[in-house]
Amino acid sequence: MRIGLMGGASTPEKIVEQARRAEAEGFHSLWFASLVQGDPLVAMALAGRETSTIELGTAVLQTYPCHPLLQAQRAASVVAAMGRPGFTLGLGPSHEANIRGMYGLSYDHPGRSSEEYLRILTGLLRGEAVDFAGQDWTTRAPAGTVRAAHPVPVLLAALSPRMLRVAGENADGAILWMAPAAAIERHVEPRIAAAAKAAGRPAPRIVAGLPVVVHDDEQEARAAVAAGSVMYANSPAYRRIMAIGGADSPATAAIVGNEASVEAQLRTLLDAGATDIHAHIVPAGDDIRGSLKRTRDLLRELAR
Repeated sequence: MRIGLMGGASTPEKIVEQARRAEAEGFHSLWFASLVQGDPLVAMALAGRETSTIELGTAVLQTYPCHPLLQAQRAASVVAAMGRPGFTLGLGPSHEANIRGMYGLSYDHPGRSSEEYLRILTGLLRGEAVDFAGQDWTTRAPAGTVRAAHPVPVLLAALSPRMLRVAGENADGAILWMAPAAAIERHVEPRIAAAAKAAGRPAPRIVAGLPVVVHDDEQEARAAVAAGSVMYANSPAYRRIMAIGGADSPATAAIVGNEASVEAQLRTLLDAGATDIHAHIVPAGDDIRGSLKRTRDLLRELAR
């Protein structure tokens, strides 16, 4: 079972140690949000130099504040600093409240913007010449403008039908958040797989991200998830994908229960079409350290 964890810590040194530990324990990946360290790429590059096999991915970097040419150059610099394969670039247009509210940028056409962005970015990462003038993004760059020492897989934060088509046609897959197994099976996998096949691309990765809590008191576990998920509960995009999967909140979308129940739910994600699991471990109950350890121990066992 390909299982990764949510990454992030208060200092680059702690992120490096986190990556070393996760690799030693057999986890396949660590996923870093855009706000980790203000920008996670430097710390990820350091962690990549100190590890050898674990995948380090962004989940996700925002597209709007960074031109695709600059984004491609940043990705290439991370790969060069790591000195090995294993960096995956997860991207997404973020949410209107962030892009329009915080940055003051237009959020009128996130689907169109993402499609143009990926067309430019993926060509640049392959070392190709890109001469593209779109409605949202324009780039004129000769071949070799971006030289990535190793391939950089690109995943798109895709939940809507259009974004899933864009991911299937232009990316290596999708990185999801708050998508229950039923949503993956009915909505995500059929759309992205069909788009990839029509474009003559390999079968796409589907990285399923959800909160995970191994705990005997299910009500207490779901309350712990709810307490840390207010932002997701209020997001229209997440509410839609949760509803498609039969959940009405992050607390009901989360994977909770004892060891046997959590393992069964994780396997259901894979049966639904997910290729990887991105677990956000949430502690529950009075013994926070014990709760974290119990969940991590199960995930580590399943990852090996």
